[in-house]
Parts: sequence; C-alpha cells; structure tokens
Amino acid sequence: MKQHKLLVSILLLSCFFFSQGQDNQVQDDDGYIEFNDRRNVVHGVYLGVGTYFGEIDGENTYHGHFKVAYVANRQFEVGFAAVGFYSQQNFQDSNFEILDLAGAYGGLHIEPILFGQSKINLSFPLLMGAGAVVYVEDDYRREVDIDFDRSDWNEVFVLEPGLNLLFNFSRYVQLEAGMRYRFSSKIDLRPNNVKNINGFSAGFGIKVGVFNMGRNRYKKHLRNE
Repeated sequence: MKQHKLLVSILLLSCFFFSQGQDNQVQDDDGYIEFNDRRNVVHGVYLGVGTYFGEIDGENTYHGHFKVAYVANRQFEVGFAAVGFYSQQNFQDSNFEILDLAGAYGGLHIEPILFGQSKINLSFPLLMGAGAVVYVEDDYRREVDIDFDRSDWNEVFVLEPGLNLLFNFSRYVQLEAGMRYRFSSKIDLRPNNVKNINGFSAGFGIKVGVFNMGRNRYKKHLRNE
C-alpha cells in the first residue's frame, strides 16, 4: 500500500513539473527553445526629431521638434520635448518693416500607446510647457533678421495634445506621423496683430534608440551533443 502511495505521489509531482516546464518554454521546429519570462518588463529610451507644418492665425507656420523620452513596456512614454517655429505673418508695422512671428517652447512630454506589441501603434502625445515668442523682421529678399535687443518678446504657456501613428521599423528605429493642436496663453506683442499661437499642425518624425532593452521572450539554441 505504501508503494502505491509513493508511486502516485511521484506521478503527481512529475505532472506538476512537466506542466510548469511547458509554460516557460516552447520547442520550435528549427532547433530553438523560446522562453517566456512574464515578470520581465520591456524598457526603452530614444531621441526623436521631426518636422511639422501648420498655421498660426491663418498663416503658414513651420515647426521643428526634438524630444528625449523613456518608454515603459511599450505602453507609455514620458520625457522632455522642445519645439521651435516660424510663422510667415507678413504684416507691416509703423516703421514699414515686414514682420513674421517666431518662437520656441518646451516641457513635459507624455504619450500613452495602444497596440504596443504590434508593428503599428496608435498613440496620444501631450506636451505641457512654456516658452517665448517674438516678432522678426523679414525683408523682400527673404532674409530674416532676429533682433534680440527688441523688447517685444512675450512669454507663452502651451498645452499641445495630438494623435500619432507609430511604425516600428526595427528594434532601434521608430517612425511617426501625426497631427496635433496647440493651445496657448494670450500674448501681448506690439503691433498687437497675433493674440495667441493656437493652431493645428501635422507632420512626421523619426525616433532612434533602444525600444525593448528587456524582452519578454528570448531564444536559446539547442546544440547537438
């Protein structure tokens, strides 16, 4: 009777360890074992640049974007983003100068990501920050003169939500295309033609970094003994 109990116990233990082994490794046909560590979280960091085209007060506006961010488990980004812009306002002041609007702002960048395990992702970036805007002189030869001694610069606070489509080109490169809308505080520049820098913009960018420094799965080659 004791032998039967011992045999049953051994069989139960064998079934238990076999089932645990099946959960943690899968045999492939080409001589590899794939392990799944469910406790492993995927991390990433990157530098990104982009160019966007939009409008401020109905006039053409060009943007350059820069950001650096940490990516948590391909589901959420947090980091720093900066934007510089130039808007072709083309209005004339009292001195008969042709003026355009330029500025820059930066701040906290956050970006929830959907479908992070797929090749193509959908994300919702948000920039919250502050910066400054200034009028710049643009003569008829299209030469821009930025005079930093001018007193007509103004600080501005910005909230910029958006929508991005992300394409994971490789483990190290990600492409993005999207659109965003910029909400800003009021500005008080002389001449007082532009009240704020609200406006849509759309464009594309590239991110370079490592997007999965810790992988959920890894493979080990089975060597023939």
